[in-house]
Amino acid sequence: MSALSDQLVTFAILAYLVAMISHAVEYALGNARRRYVVAQPARELVGAAVGGSGGTITKAPDPAPQVTGVEGRPVGQARIAGLVAVGTTVVAAALHLAALVTRGIAADRMPWGNMYEFVLTVTFVGVAGWLVVLAKRPSLRKLGLFLTLVMVLLVATAELVLYVPVVPLVPALNSYWFIIHVSTIVFSSGILLLGVVPAVAFLMRRGYEAGKRSFPYTLAKRLPAAAALERLTFVLHAFSFPVFTFAVIAGAIWAEAAWGRPWGWDPKETWAFISWVVYAGYLHARATPSVKRNVATWIAVVGFLTMLMNLFGVNIFFTGLHSYGGLS
Repeated sequence: MSALSDQLVTFAILAYLVAMISHAVEYALGNARRRYVVAQPARELVGAAVGGSGGTITKAPDPAPQVTGVEGRPVGQARIAGLVAVGTTVVAAALHLAALVTRGIAADRMPWGNMYEFVLTVTFVGVAGWLVVLAKRPSLRKLGLFLTLVMVLLVATAELVLYVPVVPLVPALNSYWFIIHVSTIVFSSGILLLGVVPAVAFLMRRGYEAGKRSFPYTLAKRLPAAAALERLTFVLHAFSFPVFTFAVIAGAIWAEAAWGRPWGWDPKETWAFISWVVYAGYLHARATPSVKRNVATWIAVVGFLTMLMNLFGVNIFFTGLHSYGGLS
């Protein structure tokens, strides 16, 4: 099962890569548009001969042109590439899920015991959330280019850098709180990972709509409107923040049961608190009319950077009671 899980992760990475390339093709070709054949009705001659020697002929006003049908779809390949990208993303997500299930079966536990498994699970939650968003808002499909890029980078990093063989659960994690705390932190982290994608896209699109034509603003030329991206950013963060709050509280309760104190400013606890404060600051800024939307969105981006620091930096560069990275 462990070997099968590893193979499924590799296939998932390849599928995400194909999806990203397909999205890039759609992005390059632009929106598929229909052209219509416009028929110009013939002018009618009206009038009557006056007397026997002839008469005056007048022309009636031109009637409105009539649309008669579809001539072609010169950039229809873009739509096909987009549909292929979505279909391949679904396949990649299915392979991703199967890799997690087989990893859990091989370990005889939930597959969240180290950095490798944690990153795999968080990224799956992110892509699953994206598919739900896409089902509700197909007009946001072009955002998939950036989402699949993130998936390729993170899942490949997990497989190439963070991978560890299947090992038993660390004794300190052998508790029912393991499922309660880690499941909620995984879920909220996955949605926050998804939320940073439209946040960055909004900042680029906002700059493009303001007339900026330098890199990276030109990348946002074919993205959805800035308002739609900003709204999606807010919805995802507003949805995940209460779950993240519960996860932090559950971690404190677990710490009380395991170590006899709810909070000890362990490096991971400290950075979790920093992330919570930053995300709370984003939601507060977003609800404050005097704060510009791009300023609030930058706070959300900073919040995700603190999450990355908590995941990678703390596990790699610090030691503490939460040092379960599994790297050697």
